[in-house]
Amino acid sequence: MAQQDEYEDDYFLEEDKMGMTVTSGKVVIKKDQTNLIGISIGGGAPYCPCLYIVQVFDGTPAAKEGTLQSGDELLGVNGVSVKGKTKVSVAKMIQATSEEVTITYNKLHADPKEGETLDIALKKMKHRFVESLSSSTADSLGLSRAILCNDSLVKRLQELQGTEQMYKGLVEHAKRMLKAHFDLIQTYQAFGNCFSAISVREPQPRASEAFRLFGEMHRNMEKDGVKMLKAIKPVLGDLGTYLFKAIPDTKLTIRRYADAKFAYLSYCLKVKEMDDEEHSFTALQEPIYRVETGNYEYRLILRCRQEARAKFAGLRSDVLEKMELLESKHARDLTRQLKRFISGLATLSQDLIDRLQEHQHLFPVEVDLKDSAFQYKSVASLQYEHGPDDDDGVEEGVEPKESNGNDINGDQLIPGFGDVSLDTNADGEKDLLFELGLADVDLSLGNTSQSLSNFDASIDLLN
Repeated sequence: MAQQDEYEDDYFLEEDKMGMTVTSGKVVIKKDQTNLIGISIGGGAPYCPCLYIVQVFDGTPAAKEGTLQSGDELLGVNGVSVKGKTKVSVAKMIQATSEEVTITYNKLHADPKEGETLDIALKKMKHRFVESLSSSTADSLGLSRAILCNDSLVKRLQELQGTEQMYKGLVEHAKRMLKAHFDLIQTYQAFGNCFSAISVREPQPRASEAFRLFGEMHRNMEKDGVKMLKAIKPVLGDLGTYLFKAIPDTKLTIRRYADAKFAYLSYCLKVKEMDDEEHSFTALQEPIYRVETGNYEYRLILRCRQEARAKFAGLRSDVLEKMELLESKHARDLTRQLKRFISGLATLSQDLIDRLQEHQHLFPVEVDLKDSAFQYKSVASLQYEHGPDDDDGVEEGVEPKESNGNDINGDQLIPGFGDVSLDTNADGEKDLLFELGLADVDLSLGNTSQSLSNFDASIDLLN
C-alpha cells in the first residue's frame, strides 16, 4: 500500500490532465541480445515530476510485447520507484537488469482526436505544399526534418493520373473506331438489300443471279462485322475495369496514404517545436508550466504521433502492393488487350477480302434498260410557243412542271425499282448499339478532333 501511495500522481491537477485518465499496471519484457527493450524515455528530474515513454521502436522487445505506448508514465523498474530520478538514471536501471525487466506504468488513455488541433491542421497544409518543393527548400522551411518530404511514392500519383488519361483516350478512341465500323457495316447491309431488290426485278437470269450473290455477299459482310464487334466488346470491358475500378481505387489509397503521411509529419514537427521550447527554457533555467504539471499535452502529441506513424506505415505497405499489382496489370494486360483488338480488326479485314475474292467474277453482266434510261430531264421543264430562242415564248396560262425524284413516270433506270424500300430497322440498330456499348459515341468532326487532341496530350504526359 505504501508503494502504491508512492506511485500516486498527487502533484497533477485535474485540469492539467486535459481530460485524460490513467490506469496502473505491470509488464514483464524480455530483453534482446543488445540488452535493450526498445524504448526512449523523457521527462524526469529536475524539471518534470514524472518520467514517460517518448517512443517505442519498431521490432524491439517492447514493440513486440505491445503493452507500452508513447506517452505512458514510468512508475518503477523491477519494483523500485523511479519518482524523482532522471531519465538517464532510469535508463541505467533498465540496462542493469539481465534477461528481463519488470516495468510498472500508468497507461495514458488519450483520444487521438484531441490532438487534431488547428495547429496540426495548418502543419498538414504546409506539408502538402512542401511536397512539390525541392529538398533544399523544404529543409530551409524546417518541414523535412522528421522524414523526407519529397516522397517518390506520392509523386507516382501524377504518373498514375497520366496513365488514367491515356486509358481514357484509348477507350474513347477505340469506341469511336468501332462506331465507325458499325456505320460501315450498316452500309454493307443497305447495299445488300439494294442489290437483292434489284435481283428480284432483273429479267436476265445471269444478271439476276449476280445481283443476288452480290447482295448476299454484302449481307454476310455485315454479319461478319457484327460478329467482330461482339468479339471485341470484352476488350473495352476489360479496359473499362482497369480505368474505372483499379485506377480510382489505387488513387484513393494513395490519397489516404498521403493524408496519413502529412499527419505523421505534422505531429513530428509539433514534437520538435515542443522539444525546442523546452530546451530553450532549460537553457535559461526557467520552468515551463506544462512540464512541471506532468507534460500531458506533450504526451498526448507523442501518442498521436505513434498512432499516425502506425497508420502511415500500414498504408504505405498497402500502396506499394497495389501500385506493384497495377503496374504489372498495366504492362501485361494492355499489350494483350491491344493484340485482341487489332486481331479482331485484322480478322474482319481478311474475311471481307476473302468474300470479295470469292465473287470477283460476277461482273460484268448484261441488264435490260429502257430506251429512255439515259435521257435526263432538267429540274423545271418549260413549254415554248414560238421556240426556245423567243424570250416571250412562254405560253400564257401554262405553269412549268417540276420533276419530283419520287415520281413513278416510267422513265426509271431499272423498271419497277421505284417502290423498293431501303429503310433500315432503326430500332434494331439502336438495340445493337446499346448491346455493344456504342450508343453514346458521337462521330461528329469537332468531337473527333477534340478526342484526338486529348489522346495525344495524355501520351505526351506519359512521355
